[in-house]
Amino acid sequence: MTNRPHFLITDPSHFGVVYQINPWMRPDAWHADPAAGLAAANQGSLALRTALIAAGGEVETVGAVAGLPDLVFPANAAIILDGRALPARFRHPERQGEEAVFHAAFRSLQLRGLITEIIELPEGVIQEGAGDCIWDADRAFFWAGHGQRSTANSIPAIEQAFGQRVVPLELASQRFYHLDTCFCPLAGGKVMFYPPAFTPGALAAIHAHVRPEDRLEATAEEAGAFCVNAVNIGRYVIMAKAPDSLRLKLGALGYRLIEVDLAPFILSGGGAYCMTLRLDRRSEPVAAARAAE
Repeated sequence: MTNRPHFLITDPSHFGVVYQINPWMRPDAWHADPAAGLAAANQGSLALRTALIAAGGEVETVGAVAGLPDLVFPANAAIILDGRALPARFRHPERQGEEAVFHAAFRSLQLRGLITEIIELPEGVIQEGAGDCIWDADRAFFWAGHGQRSTANSIPAIEQAFGQRVVPLELASQRFYHLDTCFCPLAGGKVMFYPPAFTPGALAAIHAHVRPEDRLEATAEEAGAFCVNAVNIGRYVIMAKAPDSLRLKLGALGYRLIEVDLAPFILSGGGAYCMTLRLDRRSEPVAAARAAE
């Protein structure tokens, strides 16, 4: 493993919006011109790859598989920390075929030393990967979404697998079905999130762990543009095309936006974070790592 951020993405050659398992998915719009949609998806995926590399990252690619259009969203494939991978178990049958594909990809990464251990979820637990379990490098714990896709019993399973603290956040809206659609820790301790996506108890947990000055509340327009679904590498924030309001807010805080046209993927309910899986996350707190430099 290099010291550069390392990401897994998927070849979008078999991407399409052919079913509906979340409120954003619009198969009717896709089928109006699937050739144009696929061409735009290929361009968007390439632009995302270019953005990741420009921000200092390295990229691994999983091949496309016919009949698995949502394979382009590997954030849902697993939780990875300290070289350990906890592969996902999907709620919807439409995505369950992805599990074997990603297992094979993780075994290949393990042979190359990019992953050291693969851990299996207990029976009866549904957990949809890093899309519902986000490592907060500044606070050194996981935020874990549940209530829409992942089940509440995934929380102790994550704790046991990684030996790390997990703060549960119950999701309140089918529109924001994974935590990564409405919640994004940023380098430096800021947290960007969309409050209406959470239950009162989840909001209380966010408020308990994030100081008011570190809370960056997204508007409905910003969340609806899938801009909270962002990839953060240091001061760079890679996201879908952003409203001016968010450009101004993040710019004022010193972050540098890299915007990518991800319209075809938004048509399926995913953005930049959904399309990536970070492979090199470490549990060492940011403060400790900086002190050692």
